Amino acid sequence: MTVALGIVLFLVLAAEFTNGLTDAPNAIATVISTRVLSPGKAVLMAAVLNILGVLITGTAVAMTIGKDIVDPSVIGLSTVAATMLTIIIWTTTAWYFGIPTSETHEMLAGLAGAALATAGPSALLIAGWRKVLIGLGLSTVVGFLGGYILMLIVYWLFRRVRYTTVRKTFGRLQILSAGFMAFSHGSNDGQKFMGIFALALYLGGVFKEFHVPLWVILLLGIVMGIGTSVGGWRIIKTMGFKMTKLESVQGFAAETAAGAAILAASSFGVPLSTTHTISTGIMGVGATKRFSAVRWGVSMEIITTWLITFPACAILGYIFAWLLKFVM
Repeated sequence: MTVALGIVLFLVLAAEFTNGLTDAPNAIATVISTRVLSPGKAVLMAAVLNILGVLITGTAVAMTIGKDIVDPSVIGLSTVAATMLTIIIWTTTAWYFGIPTSETHEMLAGLAGAALATAGPSALLIAGWRKVLIGLGLSTVVGFLGGYILMLIVYWLFRRVRYTTVRKTFGRLQILSAGFMAFSHGSNDGQKFMGIFALALYLGGVFKEFHVPLWVILLLGIVMGIGTSVGGWRIIKTMGFKMTKLESVQGFAAETAAGAAILAASSFGVPLSTTHTISTGIMGVGATKRFSAVRWGVSMEIITTWLITFPACAILGYIFAWLLKFVM
């Protein structure tokens, strides 16, 4: 364990903490906004099921992040450090303003920019970036359409049922859908920083071959849970209260649709943005009431941040990697 490796591992843990601040709350925002669960219970559930999501579904996404996005043989610890600094700065800034960002896109863009500064275009691997594009489509189109269609199905199935019965039924079902969303989040987003942590250990010579051991899974899962419990409320307010008025039936539909899309992507090792998926799911659910039911001003603020994230984080990653080459 060298000093440089220790610094990089600390930066990965710090980035995972900010992931807990802004990304993990997406899994529980709707169940809190509909008052089905208290914030304390929801955070505990999210932390436990995020870890279970990684343990049960394997490490396919972590392997994609660690091996298939950039060529590990041509980068170094400075590349990973630059990526983590990019995530920490961009995420913390967005969190301060209560804007949910995609740590997935921050990581991918920052890693690409840092790799370009370190080794040039040959460092980028086409196979991994093909999966990234698939994930982008799943997180936007499938998220919105899934929430929209599932909500229409629920409306039709329960069209003759009394409102109080519907509310009570979906109040209970939403606990399951929120748990499913948290589990799915762990199966995909929970793996990404674990992959980066393992990559740093590989580049630092601790691992002779790239793999993700159990202790890495548990350590990063705990750090993410702490981040959610400390500061996740800013993002929960935006996602659960500001985008559209949610009741338990809408929360159930958004979580179920998003969770299914995320879990499907995880099974193929496709990294996608859980923030995008649940956000567009909420938009789709809200649009079934009427188009104006979605507060598009808030939604456009979020979408604008998404669009800026890729180029901005790629530039930051490039700058940090270029600077760190002289000190690491």
